Amino acid sequence: MKTISITLNSIDKVKSFVNDITKFDVDFDLISGRYVIDAKSIMGIFSLDLSKPIELNIHSENETELNTILSVLEKYNA
Repeated sequence: MKTISITLNSIDKVKSFVNDITKFDVDFDLISGRYVIDAKSIMGIFSLDLSKPIELNIHSENETELNTILSVLEKYNA
Protein backbone atom coordinates (compact mmCIF):
# COMPACT_ATOMS: atom_id res chain seq x y z
CA MET A 1 0.00 0.00 0.00
CA LYS A 2 1.19 3.52 -0.82
CA THR A 3 -0.17 6.77 0.61
CA ILE A 4 0.08 10.13 -1.15
CA SER A 5 -1.43 13.55 -0.53
CA ILE A 6 -3.62 15.00 -3.28
CA THR A 7 -5.69 18.12 -3.89
CA LEU A 8 -9.12 18.00 -5.55
CA ASN A 9 -10.21 21.63 -5.35
CA SER A 10 -12.57 21.84 -8.34
CA ILE A 11 -15.44 19.86 -9.84
CA ASP A 12 -13.48 19.26 -13.05
CA LYS A 13 -10.50 17.96 -11.07
CA VAL A 14 -12.74 15.51 -9.17
CA LYS A 15 -14.31 14.21 -12.41
CA SER A 16 -10.91 13.85 -14.06
CA PHE A 17 -9.49 12.10 -10.97
CA VAL A 18 -12.31 9.53 -10.84
CA ASN A 19 -11.95 8.88 -14.59
CA ASP A 20 -8.19 8.36 -14.18
CA ILE A 21 -8.36 5.91 -11.26
CA THR A 22 -11.27 3.82 -12.57
CA LYS A 23 -8.91 2.62 -15.33
CA PHE A 24 -6.99 0.62 -12.70
CA ASP A 25 -8.21 -2.62 -11.12
CA VAL A 26 -6.93 -1.53 -7.71
CA ASP A 27 -8.68 -0.29 -4.56
CA PHE A 28 -8.24 3.39 -3.67
CA ASP A 29 -9.32 5.01 -0.37
CA LEU A 30 -9.53 8.73 0.36
CA ILE A 31 -8.99 9.80 3.97
CA SER A 32 -10.08 13.18 5.25
CA GLY A 33 -10.08 13.50 9.03
CA ARG A 34 -12.02 10.54 10.39
CA TYR A 35 -13.75 9.76 7.09
CA VAL A 36 -12.55 7.02 4.74
CA ILE A 37 -14.34 6.68 1.40
CA ASP A 38 -13.91 4.75 -1.83
CA ALA A 39 -11.97 7.07 -4.14
CA LYS A 40 -13.87 5.74 -7.17
CA SER A 41 -17.13 7.14 -5.74
CA ILE A 42 -17.70 10.63 -7.08
CA MET A 43 -20.56 11.19 -4.61
CA GLY A 44 -18.33 10.06 -1.75
CA ILE A 45 -15.61 12.51 -2.78
CA PHE A 46 -18.06 15.41 -2.75
CA SER A 47 -18.96 14.54 0.86
CA LEU A 48 -15.39 15.41 1.93
CA ASP A 49 -13.85 18.80 2.71
CA LEU A 50 -12.11 19.46 -0.62
CA SER A 51 -10.56 22.76 0.50
CA LYS A 52 -7.66 20.86 2.12
CA PRO A 53 -5.29 18.17 0.82
CA ILE A 54 -6.64 14.62 1.13
CA GLU A 55 -4.72 11.41 1.79
CA LEU A 56 -5.04 8.75 -0.92
CA ASN A 57 -4.26 5.11 -0.12
CA ILE A 58 -3.38 2.99 -3.15
CA HIS A 59 -3.79 -0.72 -2.43
CA SER A 60 -1.32 -2.23 -4.89
CA GLU A 61 1.66 -4.49 -4.25
CA ASN A 62 2.76 -4.53 -7.91
CA GLU A 63 5.66 -2.05 -8.19
CA THR A 64 5.25 -1.51 -11.95
CA GLU A 65 1.52 -0.86 -11.62
CA LEU A 66 2.12 1.44 -8.66
CA ASN A 67 4.63 3.52 -10.64
CA THR A 68 2.12 3.82 -13.50
CA ILE A 69 -0.61 4.93 -11.09
CA LEU A 70 1.69 7.49 -9.43
CA SER A 71 2.65 9.00 -12.80
CA VAL A 72 -1.04 9.33 -13.78
CA LEU A 73 -1.86 10.94 -10.40
CA GLU A 74 1.06 13.40 -10.47
CA LYS A 75 -1.18 16.27 -11.57
CA TYR A 76 -3.24 15.93 -8.35
CA ASN A 77 -0.28 16.06 -5.92
CA ALA A 78 -0.76 18.50 -3.08
